[in-house]
Amino acid sequence: MSSTVISNIATLVTNDPSLRDDSPLGLVRDAAVVIEGDRVVWTGESRKAPATDNRVDAGGRAVLPGFVDSHSHLVFAGDRTEEFNARMSGRAYGAGGIRTTVAATRAAADAELEANLVRLLDEALRQGTTTFETKSGYGLTVEDEARALRLAARHTDEVTYLGAHVVAPEYAEDPAGYVALVTGEMLDACAPHARWIDVFCEEGAFDGDQARAILTAGKARGLHPRVHANQLSYGPGVRLAVELDAASADHCTHLTDADVDALAGGNTVATLLPGAEFSTRAEWPDARRLLDAGVTVALSTDCNPGSSFTSSVPFCVALAVRDMGMTPDEAVRAATAGGAAALRRDDIGRLAPGAYADLTLLDAPSHVHLAYRPGVPLVAGVWRRGVRRV
Repeated sequence: MSSTVISNIATLVTNDPSLRDDSPLGLVRDAAVVIEGDRVVWTGESRKAPATDNRVDAGGRAVLPGFVDSHSHLVFAGDRTEEFNARMSGRAYGAGGIRTTVAATRAAADAELEANLVRLLDEALRQGTTTFETKSGYGLTVEDEARALRLAARHTDEVTYLGAHVVAPEYAEDPAGYVALVTGEMLDACAPHARWIDVFCEEGAFDGDQARAILTAGKARGLHPRVHANQLSYGPGVRLAVELDAASADHCTHLTDADVDALAGGNTVATLLPGAEFSTRAEWPDARRLLDAGVTVALSTDCNPGSSFTSSVPFCVALAVRDMGMTPDEAVRAATAGGAAALRRDDIGRLAPGAYADLTLLDAPSHVHLAYRPGVPLVAGVWRRGVRRV
């Protein structure tokens, strides 16, 4: 097995708490990383790097863990440009737009859906994302939800069953019947292809009792919960997520003190998705409030065709720093180690011995440039599982 050292790194973000530096990032200056196979085997100062078979000169640039995008909706067809244009002209966002994508997705062939998925994954990789989660939720029939998960599972292990995105149009007058389908025949067809189960717990989608029934049924089939919680209004989603030990409560825009206390006292990560607020002109989540309470925060794209059509984690980092009260260090950690925590993984989101060799090389001397130079394509190289992909 050959080994490679990436040396002459101006600033290395390790997210390794054992380094005990003065930031949450475990920063090493004038650093090097040694890769063997698909794993990191050594990090430290360049002058102390062990001999290796190969050498890559980082040219005095920054290296950080590959971004972990722990919330996306990438299996879909169709375009919602007109909806976005209308919303930017003053129409408020509501969950009903999802049904537009449902119709297009149902009509699309498998090859079309997978080609669009691969295009978006390639786009994300070029921007430094090396791990992603993605969901079903645009089929809302047994067959269409199962095929979405089968397609997603070809490209990631982090697959989420979201039959409970909204009530299917055919069940508009019978939401209880749809919940029965989601927790019964649809769950049976989808569970073998997924790791997670999710529900949109929101007015216009599923209430607290319905969400509890859906997540409990998923847990009984071996799927671990995630929750779309408190995006559009105050509600029970966050506290339900903590109660059921969900890996993440996603959005977390409208929070009571009790919601924040629940997150601070549990194991559920608060995943913030600023692309959605940017694309809907909605209120920004208050990341500062969560961080100051001791909540673990993740930062992800929510890439979807309606309310957040971006695959760029760097863009979300810049938004979080500018509009959500996060420091650059906190935002970068949330987009790497935070995302890993939201997927309950310790082999990604950090650069320390034993972790996967997922690295992003920036054309900048520091990770701070992700917020300092918003919109600039700073990613100069990406390694995934020890292989350079970009």
